[in-house]
Amino acid sequence: MNPLNELINQIEIQELWEPEIVLKRNEFLVEKGNTNTKFFLVLEGSMRIFVVDAAEEHTIRFGYRGNLIAALDSFLNEAPTELNIQALKKTRLKAVQKKNLMKMVHSNPKNTTLWISILENFARQQMERERDILTNSPLERYHRVLGRSPQLFQEISDKYIASYLRMSAETFSRIKKS
Repeated sequence: MNPLNELINQIEIQELWEPEIVLKRNEFLVEKGNTNTKFFLVLEGSMRIFVVDAAEEHTIRFGYRGNLIAALDSFLNEAPTELNIQALKKTRLKAVQKKNLMKMVHSNPKNTTLWISILENFARQQMERERDILTNSPLERYHRVLGRSPQLFQEISDKYIASYLRMSAETFSRIKKS
């Protein structure tokens, strides 16, 4: 079993999930400026995590069935987030509070190891994405994400994938057709 599934299983066993949340398409789970110290498991649907600068939204992560998502800055610092988390379609989620999750994580060495493994994997993913954005062409970024996460192209609309890949919708469309 992979570390993420093991952690989810431990949360289930210890009955730490809060009541299920259902979001409509385009509804926000978390908005910039709010504090949110929960981790969410996507049961069905899809989410995007994004930031907004003066003129544009920048998608930085997605979540779909089986993924854990969070406003990680707020989760870690227990302070207002810079992130927005929005449902891209009707989405069902479960949530676990940080205090309950951390109590479980620190309850035994196995859970601590699982948590560290998940955080390390997340850091690797973020570093890989940053490297792709900084050093690879749009075509290379497209192919690397397609190879890494083919499900993304089935779950998420092209305009959000283009934003995630830091390219225009037109460039994305041209690459996808070729």
